[in-house]
Amino acid sequence: MKITKAVIAAAGLGTRFLPATKAVPKEMLPLLDRPILQHVVEEAVNSGITDIILVIRRGGHAITDHFDSAPELERTLEAAGKLRYLEEVRRVSRLANFAFVRQGDDLPYGNGTPVLAASPFISRDETFVYMFGDDVIDADPPGLRQVMDAYERYQPAAAMAAYEVPWEETHLYGCIKLKEDKEAPEIEDLIEKPDPGKAPSNLIQVGRFVVPYEVIEILEEQKLGKGGELWMADAMLTLAQRKRVVAQPIKGTWYTTGDPLRLLQTFIALALKDDRIGPQLREYLKGLRL
Repeated sequence: MKITKAVIAAAGLGTRFLPATKAVPKEMLPLLDRPILQHVVEEAVNSGITDIILVIRRGGHAITDHFDSAPELERTLEAAGKLRYLEEVRRVSRLANFAFVRQGDDLPYGNGTPVLAASPFISRDETFVYMFGDDVIDADPPGLRQVMDAYERYQPAAAMAAYEVPWEETHLYGCIKLKEDKEAPEIEDLIEKPDPGKAPSNLIQVGRFVVPYEVIEILEEQKLGKGGELWMADAMLTLAQRKRVVAQPIKGTWYTTGDPLRLLQTFIALALKDDRIGPQLREYLKGLRL
């Protein structure tokens, strides 16, 4: 069955960005001329996804408004002759078929929880995509497409994205140990935020997954993990202990935008590659006394 559906998590509290995220979801903070979340949605669309379920929290109307049509704004832009902006505004709502699900307070906190929130809209025989809404991947082909290609090539139960980070950062992420002497990059172990010096490798989990409905059943029964949260890494490890799960290393650059410094670093990196503002930004940075 062709994979066409994605669940994208956009229900985080954004505590490290407060007070900016008091009224605006973290995923809607700008990254160049688009919110972070739109970069993730476009990666999904460019990977072949047509149906997108956005899991939001209370107050997530900024997300629903952004991916919905805006007739009043469109009329204003058309009357002013600002046709380039008009087309861009219209394009956003036409990227995919969107559905919005609010993550209820009755569910536990954690990066596996949005899958549970979206579960009523996933068929039991359906393989689907799950994405973190604040992970940005700059790659060609898109990061998600690379994971989907690995799923089609190796035919495992599930596939996920992986990326090498400096060893001193491994305690911040879910770290992967691969099985030895395997043609496919099969997962042997997956540890969420290991203690410093305890990581099995510097290959980490990145927020791109191709998973079966079985993952939902695992999450429903799963005990809360580190920090009292429901971790996707724990669910993927449980599945890997039952069946084959592969971790596809991403060819490209992965950016996490989960705190102000990393968002700023991502902004600068992508801006320098942008033909419109890159040259001017580069000259500005050269002139700074650092």
